[in-house]
Amino acid sequence: MTRAVAAGLLLLLAVSCTTPEPPRAQAGSPESTTCAPPKGPPREEAPTTIDVVEQAYFCILDEYWRAPAMDPRDLLVAGFTALTRALPGAPLSLPPLTGDPRGDWAAFEATYRKITDREDLAEVTLEAMVAALDDNHARWMHDVERPPGYYDGDGYGLGFQVTGDDPLFVSAVEGGAARKAGLRPGDVIENVDDPGLLRPRYPDGQPVELRLRRGDRRWSVTLTPGLYPRDLATLQVVQSRLIDDEVVYVRVRGFSPDAANRAFRAIDRLRAGRSVRGVVLDVRGNGGGSPVEATRLVSAFVHGKVTSHLCTVDDQCEPGQTDDTVGLVGLPLVVLVDGGCASACEHFSSAVKAHAAGLLVGTRTAGLISGPGEPFLLRDNTVLSFPTRRHLGPNREIVDRIGVAPHHFVPPTPDDAAAGRDAALAKALTLLDTR
Repeated sequence: MTRAVAAGLLLLLAVSCTTPEPPRAQAGSPESTTCAPPKGPPREEAPTTIDVVEQAYFCILDEYWRAPAMDPRDLLVAGFTALTRALPGAPLSLPPLTGDPRGDWAAFEATYRKITDREDLAEVTLEAMVAALDDNHARWMHDVERPPGYYDGDGYGLGFQVTGDDPLFVSAVEGGAARKAGLRPGDVIENVDDPGLLRPRYPDGQPVELRLRRGDRRWSVTLTPGLYPRDLATLQVVQSRLIDDEVVYVRVRGFSPDAANRAFRAIDRLRAGRSVRGVVLDVRGNGGGSPVEATRLVSAFVHGKVTSHLCTVDDQCEPGQTDDTVGLVGLPLVVLVDGGCASACEHFSSAVKAHAAGLLVGTRTAGLISGPGEPFLLRDNTVLSFPTRRHLGPNREIVDRIGVAPHHFVPPTPDDAAAGRDAALAKALTLLDTR
């Protein structure tokens, strides 16, 4: 039979008529399940098979920070659940699991090989196992696709950014479908079936219907995700300017390599020959990046302090220290934060707050900082990434899922967005007046 056969007949043949492929004799052996960090340039991806799922399963059990306290059966149950949902008509039953990782894997694999060797089902199974970790820094990276016609700097999606919760509203319009439909900052989104649809990723192309309000006007619009050009100036990792000729403003969009040095150069350039009264670092929307860069940026405002801890499941922790080779800025600091500040951005923000290196203004950070993701290469040339140690804050406090609260809570509002006002920045300038 070819792949063109109807799905129901194909499933019947797969379950009833094929001779099952027995599990490999060496399944679960150390040499077949070893995972290691990638070396050299990426290679072309190969098909994902049950052997790759096996390697990922044992990689998690060997390297993931929480693995010693986990029940390994949870991974197999999650994978099997995803498999049954992908094959709703298959007579599948989860084999008895004892808690022995290798014995349970052999039973799982034997059941899997009886019913399918489809690549897409191996992918579904592996994705479900990773999702079962419920860890915001665990991911399986594969099949990275670009939309047709993509150029560096292009955006994909609905063409706007949203903020707030109650109400949810448009904070910026970048282009694409949103600009064509006439959306503006401050437009309130009164109804959307699934808020997750507001941030689609290629190849997601499902149209999204919104119910909007602007003042007394209410209307509905349907937006379809697509590719659109963005203003390249807004994509710079570090942007800076002088406010009122006396406050240095630096926006850091991410902690990419050399981000800290770029911020330092901006501060030095803007304060040269002037008597400035403070620095505003804007890390709103900063999704993270290198913890090393985050530590270096903190180190420009405080020395001799612990910035974070990396800990094992039994609380054996290694403290991270400020980099005291970085010169101190020696100016009052205010940091603008929001729910888009995540990961390494929260490493930075929590250290600033813990050591009174500056004041935080805005809204609570994302709480997405389980630990630095470490990459491991799988035999199909895809990459599995997860923390080998968890992150704790400077005082060994948990930041993950909780976030960092600002000293001064200044939430954005639709009225401010519509008027082009930045209330958090205005508060920062007021605070610098008093320091």
